[in-house]
Amino acid sequence: MATSFNRLGFIVLRHSHRIHRRSKQKIGLAAYRPLHSTPIYRAPADDDDDVGPPGAPKEPYSFDRSSLNPKSRQQYDLLSPEERAQYQKEEQAAHEHLNSPAVESKMQGFVNQAVYDINRETPREREPPLRITPGLMAMGEVDEQGSGEDDEFDGDDITSTAHGELEQHREIRDYARIAAWEMPLLSKLAKPFELPSVQKPLRFRYTSYMGETHPAANKVVLEFCTRDLPKLTEAQRIKLVKLVGVRYNPEKDLVKMSCEMFETQAQNKRYLGDLVDTLMAEAQDPTDMFEDVPLDFRHHKPKPKFEFPEKWKLTEQRKEELAANWQQGTLKDQEKEAAGQLIAGSKVIEQALEAMSLRAPAQPTVPPPGGKGRRQLAR
Repeated sequence: MATSFNRLGFIVLRHSHRIHRRSKQKIGLAAYRPLHSTPIYRAPADDDDDVGPPGAPKEPYSFDRSSLNPKSRQQYDLLSPEERAQYQKEEQAAHEHLNSPAVESKMQGFVNQAVYDINRETPREREPPLRITPGLMAMGEVDEQGSGEDDEFDGDDITSTAHGELEQHREIRDYARIAAWEMPLLSKLAKPFELPSVQKPLRFRYTSYMGETHPAANKVVLEFCTRDLPKLTEAQRIKLVKLVGVRYNPEKDLVKMSCEMFETQAQNKRYLGDLVDTLMAEAQDPTDMFEDVPLDFRHHKPKPKFEFPEKWKLTEQRKEELAANWQQGTLKDQEKEAAGQLIAGSKVIEQALEAMSLRAPAQPTVPPPGGKGRRQLAR
């Protein structure tokens, strides 16, 4: 029995684990094919013919005496026929065990771990980082994107400004397609507008920037009238007004609050709703009704409202009065014109021009001779 275990251990040590090597695929350089983008692969070399791809069917095991080393072959020759048959059977069992998927996977894990440990312990020489010089357009600026030098322009492309215009044109066409094909489908989801009922006194307002990121996009504004809140007496309503403070508008009986502390609109809306519930609970608390605290509306400054004068409004009666006055003025002008008392402005201007032309023109002043004539004339 001990001899059998020694032989089995000898067989295990002699059979090394076979690791399937991946077949190297060499990419061949072929002529340019405009209609085919698949690379060409050559057949593996002769030295890789004995190794099949992973998962390929394996050849059945067959014992070969010539594969033994001289010492093992000498020991094998000293065995009896029964021992040789037992030896071959044990060797076949060891071969099948070592080539089973479970053992192969486990041995492969050991090999990978050993390779990882060796690579980790072996010091490597670090290559100095390549220094990328900035291009002409980025000279003197921090290259955050690591674009490096400018590519050599071969005259086969448009400028960056033209690329920007082209991108903008693509975006406009994209929105045009949405407006033509997708937006008409939204009419199926349209619902008739209904005024909010008395059970919904809170009004929330949101702000959208049409898909663009904006710091105020998550802001939610809440408005409600204190008289619309249910289950509040007049004393509780006054206490609520005192609690909200400067957020109350006494002119419109409107409370306005906003929140933008959180990242989403839903969270801000939930916070405002909880805040209203807290205010309602405090206003209904009879422990302290703040009766000694007066109402203070100094924060509200009413804006002056200018009303259009009633006399200036163009009513039907006013239109009739203006038409009668215009008709009376026309009749008076006709009477003056018939009597020669109507003054025509064009005739007055013509008469004035004729009178000016009849006047004698003034003689120009001639300066006296001498060097100081101009100065004396100026005095």
